[in-house]
Amino acid sequence: MTVDDVKALLNVTFPDAQIAVEGEGAKFAVSIVAEAFNGLRPVPRQQMVYAVLNDHIASGEIHAVSMKLQSPSEVS
Repeated sequence: MTVDDVKALLNVTFPDAQIAVEGEGAKFAVSIVAEAFNGLRPVPRQQMVYAVLNDHIASGEIHAVSMKLQSPSEVS
């Protein structure tokens, strides 16, 4: 799985978000700024991202994911 693959998966669920993905092999760092995170605490935000990536984590394509998840208001 590549950085572009991970970003493409996340773009489906978060089409209007600012998404950055770094990493190599099976370890990735994901940064997302999305309206979808408004009013949500960290765990529900992470659950939204894991819902997208879980099949790839289960298969071993993705081994580790670190996340920075923010709403637009938290960035400014």
